[in-house]
Amino acid sequence: MRIKADFELCESNAICVGMAPDVFDLDDDDYLVILQEEVPADRVEELRQVVASCPKSALSLEE
Repeated sequence: MRIKADFELCESNAICVGMAPDVFDLDDDDYLVILQEEVPADRVEELRQVVASCPKSALSLEE
């Protein structure tokens, strides 16, 4: 499973960064960076919650 971002929708609210800072970060220009696209099996539920928390629905999980 992989995490994806629609950078056209993303407003860099950084909610995902706060919830999973080892997976998401903002660069020097405040653009979202996905640090770890592959989702470990033991973190799928956690990252589903992060995806659901995105206010712009810019994040998704793909099988």
